[in-house]
Amino acid sequence: MPPTGTHPADAHHSRITLRVNGSDHVLDVDHRATLLDVLRERLDLTGSKKGCDHGQCGACTVLVEGRRANSCLLLAVARDGAEVTTVEGLADDDGALHPLQEAFLEHDAFQCGYCTPGQLCSALGVLREAAAGHPSHVTEPAVTASTSPVVLTAEEVRERLSGNLCRCGAYNGIVDAVSDVWARPTPPKSPAPVPDPAASPAPGTAPRPDVIV
Repeated sequence: MPPTGTHPADAHHSRITLRVNGSDHVLDVDHRATLLDVLRERLDLTGSKKGCDHGQCGACTVLVEGRRANSCLLLAVARDGAEVTTVEGLADDDGALHPLQEAFLEHDAFQCGYCTPGQLCSALGVLREAAAGHPSHVTEPAVTASTSPVVLTAEEVRERLSGNLCRCGAYNGIVDAVSDVWARPTPPKSPAPVPDPAASPAPGTAPRPDVIV
């Protein structure tokens, strides 16, 4: 009998390894299973939400190899060896919240909380991208041509987070929270640096502050 949580080896399953929030997990997954389904149903990490299931709302956003991604659109079998960070992995081991989580509380950046895990992961990706000098659609041409960090104005934050929908309309609080963390003298911690978009990402060889299950 196969171990609990696994499936018999067949043509429709493969064994993969995912490093999620710093821990390695060896799983036998259905080739049709998305990363979101594996995180929620196999690893019990229910922070990432299934909103539209079409990659249009951002509720399922996680960080894969340091870059934000819609986990509902990624096949888990194609992420073998990848490093994944979900909202459960943002806080310190001692339970101290990530600066973004603190800022979301301070600025009342959520109501029902359904989109908040995806907003937090996406915001962390935004902070890292801006610090690395990655431009957005609204970045001035002179800044785009440089390698300096991009200043996260309110317009920049809105543009970069435009793929994350908030059904409660807490956008002003979200923008204020991200802008607050960006303006702090100490850069926010991140589970991994943001790779150069032109380069192919190399596979990666606690407490769970869920907002709502």
